[in-house]
Amino acid sequence: MKRGCGNLANRPPCPRLIPINSGLPFTFEKIIEIIESACERAFRAVNRELISTYWEIGHYMSENVSSNNWGQSVVLEFSRFIQLRFVGLKGFSPQNIWRMKQFYATYAGNEKLSPLVREISWVNNVLIWRKIRKMSS
Repeated sequence: MKRGCGNLANRPPCPRLIPINSGLPFTFEKIIEIIESACERAFRAVNRELISTYWEIGHYMSENVSSNNWGQSVVLEFSRFIQLRFVGLKGFSPQNIWRMKQFYATYAGNEKLSPLVREISWVNNVLIWRKIRKMSS
């Protein structure tokens, strides 16, 4: 049975709150704070796992590009395979797979930065690369 992971990185950290005036003599603000805090921790945990997954795929890709001469056709085939195996899973376009390789290659040798970049979102990592490339040009 095929299982899909969905696209957890693009989900909001917590459900949207709707203001309710219940007329009760007490409030549930503390409960709301507990729920919001749990949602934020869950979102951060999912993000760490997603970035870790991208790091591992980037490592795997880097090794195979250099040792097995993998190129665009293999990456395209890999992207299609993932889309068939995990229907609806986003984030595995050929372009994004190359970004995973770049992510790993950029930070693998930097013991100070590699753990830190795994704490920020994928989107923020991509934005940082774009700015660096613009500054380098």
